[in-house]
Amino acid sequence: MVQGVTAMGLTAIDLGLRGATSGVFLLIILVALLHRTTNQQALLGMAMSAGGLFYAITTAPFFPKSCWWWVLPVLSAQPAIFWLWARAAFDDDFVLKRWHGAVWLAIVAFGFVLTLGWARWPALAGAGGRVLSLITLVLAVAAAVQTVKTWRVDLVARRRRLRLAMLAINVGLIAVVAGAGFAAIPVAVPGGAGSFPTALCLFVVAMLAGVGTFAAPMAVTANGATAAIAPGDFSPQARRADRATTGGIVVDPLLLRRLDHLMTVERIYRQEGLAIGTLAARFDVPEYRLRQAINEGLGYRNFNAFLNHYRIEDAKAALSDPAQREVPVLTIAMDAGFQSIGPFNRAFKAETGMTPSEFRRDALAQPQTVSGSARDQEIGQRRRDIG
Repeated sequence: MVQGVTAMGLTAIDLGLRGATSGVFLLIILVALLHRTTNQQALLGMAMSAGGLFYAITTAPFFPKSCWWWVLPVLSAQPAIFWLWARAAFDDDFVLKRWHGAVWLAIVAFGFVLTLGWARWPALAGAGGRVLSLITLVLAVAAAVQTVKTWRVDLVARRRRLRLAMLAINVGLIAVVAGAGFAAIPVAVPGGAGSFPTALCLFVVAMLAGVGTFAAPMAVTANGATAAIAPGDFSPQARRADRATTGGIVVDPLLLRRLDHLMTVERIYRQEGLAIGTLAARFDVPEYRLRQAINEGLGYRNFNAFLNHYRIEDAKAALSDPAQREVPVLTIAMDAGFQSIGPFNRAFKAETGMTPSEFRRDALAQPQTVSGSARDQEIGQRRRDIG
């Protein structure tokens, strides 16, 4: 009798957690739709929230098993959505491509083949299920690697605080599901004891996702409406909104002036392997203060993007110099602080819309002026802004 009451209570808590989880995920989707956010991170976030909502409902106690033949293939591709979301959330230069969608469709199709073939070829379907579990683990590891890879250069305090917790729980959940696939153990048996930990984990994930979404900075548009700030948006509205969400902390203007002198006069960005820790040690300030200065004072979300701005300006000046007409592009890139030609070409084209060779050709074809370079004018304007 007592065991029956305990099981009923556990099932009730399970259903309550799943209901709350579904509500949070649904609210995230509605908020994104109301703000009409169309950047790739928002779209992937909506897809991931929809998947979490779908998973919370379909693995709940009393959900009919007869529906699992079409549910499981869709859920099996959710790790691919999570991997893409991690790329978009933590890599400001990431761009969705068609092959990313093809990977998701391939996993869904593979899941349908396994589900439909389970009754006729159980042994083959079981092997396919282990392959699907392996794919899940690979995608989870890829998402974790993306987090670790970009954590040091991330300048956004809110994103740095949330990313590890969010990814740890998501990767843990995916690993449990995938591990169960290897061992042929049902993780979320309807009404079973294995369902409650899944519900609890989903609830925590939904809470973290909600905090990350509803704490996102909002910018006020010209007509008074609000809009979510997209990753990589360095507009004045985005900078003011980022500062507003951090409590309006004022960045030390002396630190900004010292930073400007180090970058524009001493050109420390040319130093090989320059890290934010090295720069903080040079100023004898904690890393978090320097991150805050670059992010909130100058509007950069990524340390590499901050360095590349100066490096590209340096390279543009060299490419525009008739005296360096014969200097190879690789030499100019290395002198500016880039380690190889590939990252230089990508960063240069993203900044200017042209390849370095195209920029040089156009710059050298124009009449040379003696009124000072655009770089000098920009530096002067930046110093006036800081001062």
